[in-house]
Order: sequence, then C-alpha cells, then structure tokens
Amino acid sequence: MKKGIIALGLLASLSTYSQESYVPQAGEGIVYFLPKTKVAIDIIATKVDYQPGDFSLYASRYLRLNNISSQPESHWEIKDIQVRLVGVPDSTKAYIMKLKDKSMASNVELTDKGVVKAINTVSTEKESLPNYKLEKPQPHENARKYMTEDILMSGSSAKMAELTAREIYNIRDSKNTILRGQAETMPKDGASLQLVIDQLNKQEKALMQAFTGTTDRTDKVFTILVEPNNDAQEQVAARFSTQLGVLPTDNLAGDPIYVSIRNTSTLPMPEEDKKKKKADGAIYNVPGKGNVTVTYQGKKLFDGEMPFTQFGYTEVLVDGLFDKKVNTRVIFNTTTGGILKIDKD
Repeated sequence: MKKGIIALGLLASLSTYSQESYVPQAGEGIVYFLPKTKVAIDIIATKVDYQPGDFSLYASRYLRLNNISSQPESHWEIKDIQVRLVGVPDSTKAYIMKLKDKSMASNVELTDKGVVKAINTVSTEKESLPNYKLEKPQPHENARKYMTEDILMSGSSAKMAELTAREIYNIRDSKNTILRGQAETMPKDGASLQLVIDQLNKQEKALMQAFTGTTDRTDKVFTILVEPNNDAQEQVAARFSTQLGVLPTDNLAGDPIYVSIRNTSTLPMPEEDKKKKKADGAIYNVPGKGNVTVTYQGKKLFDGEMPFTQFGYTEVLVDGLFDKKVNTRVIFNTTTGGILKIDKD
C-alpha cells in the first residue's frame, strides 16, 4: 500500500503529461489520478501451418484420398474476439488530497500508476487479466516408427507408399477382427481391449499422416486499445488478413475490423467550469454507459453495454466524511474511478 505520498515529490513526474492537462499546484498532500476508460479488443487469431506428408503424391492412388496438397501452406483464422475495459490514468484528472490534522484521509492506497484504489482500507480488487485457453502445436508421431522392415527397405517412394497403404489396411482389418471378437487371441477384459484398440489407432494415424500431412494450430492474442471519442462510429481498430494475420490500421492488405462506441448514458453532463472546480474532499468518477460493437466482414462479433468514465461526471466525497470521529472506508473501481464500496463506523 502506498500511503502519505507527498505531492512535491510527484509533481516532477506530472510534468511529462500534456500542457493542457490539469496539474495540481504545490502544497503538501497526496497526489492521485482518476482513471479514464479504454476498450481493449482481444483478437484471438490462429496460425494454421500445413506440412505435406512424404507420400502425399500417392494419397489418391493408394488410399483414394483426393485434394491432398503436396505443398506446405500457412494461413490465419480469427478464432474469437473478446472485449473488456481497462483503466489508465487520466492526465486531465490529477488531484491533491490535502493532509489535515483532523483528517483520516491520509491513509490512501494507489495503483502503481497513481490511480486511487482505496481510502482508510485495503482494496481487495484484483486486476482481472484474461486467461484464454490457447491452442499450441502438439507433437506428431513419426510414421517411420511404425513402418515394417519391408517398407523401409523399399527402393522407391512409390513402393514405400504402396506398402504403407497395405499396412494401414492391415491395421484396420485387425481392429475390425478384434471388435467382432473373431481374433485368435482376444484381450482378457475391456481395459485390455481398449489399450489394444488405442495402440492400433495410434499406428494408423501416424501412417496416415505420411499421406495426408500434418496441421499445426497456434493461437496468439492481439490486444488493441481504443479510447472513446464522443460517438466513435465505424472506427477501424485493426485489420486482418488470412495470409498475414492481424495488421495495423494503415496496412490495407487486410480487411478492417470495426469498433463503434456509442454514448448511451442518460446521466447529466456537468458544465466545463464545474469539472475544473476545486473542492475539498476526495474526487471520484460517476461513470456513464456506452454501447460497444465490433464487426468484421459485415458480421457482428461483439455487442454489449459497458460503463465508461468519459460518458459520466465527477463528484466529491466531502472532508466531513474523513473526520477523525468518523472512520469512513472507501474502495474505488480502478477501471472507471467509481465507488465500489463505502462504509463507516
């Protein structure tokens, strides 16, 4: 917990913000920021890599498999798009909570970026980072491990392919014989039967991949941050190409992924001079609401209403709440700057 931060020690860091930003004036106190809300668009994209098998040219002749490519190929697919909110320090909402002898408000918890988290208590709010289950390439069995001596000693690829195809058919015949209970030596119980079938399936799959090739799928998350700007309609958040994957907005090789953020709040918007009016006490946000939609190639991939600081206004917790006679505890939402919980005794 960061307590009792002296304003003079932080004013130097505030100078890095825009000159248009509001910067607290000198005086001892606790410097804190309110957050502003940004939309984080997580694009989960999958890279698909295909490697042809050694016998891909013979797949049609010996296994009656058509459309088996003999050339390696890679492409990208959009697996999913998730939308969440993140809070970042708002350089236009930097304030000083003055330290007073009779005030209990000096016990303030801030994030590592200076956003207010709690007063007179410890926030239990945890940063909820997404934990996506991402697909990764799995190891492939080596087909040669299951090839017989005759196959490996063959003098040509065509002959190896022919004998491998025969071995595949033999494995299938063996499975059918066992499953029909016609094998000369049958497994003793159901567990033993399953082990035998699993092993035969494993051999068949490995040998089949010598004809069909292998496909690896690798998921990757691309995060795009978008800041609301009044009503942002059909704003290009990123672009996507099946050949190149997720691209920046200015790369016209990909089709646009659009995001729209529409103000749906019915809260009264304060006048500009009231926004900058100084008040004694802890200033916090009352977030409004906005509708967020994400579309790609005419399909709506996300549509939901979310809280936005930019569509709300600020209020003040007056100093009287933090008098030493009143133990007031406040926990703030670090994404919106709104109050999560307030109690006193």
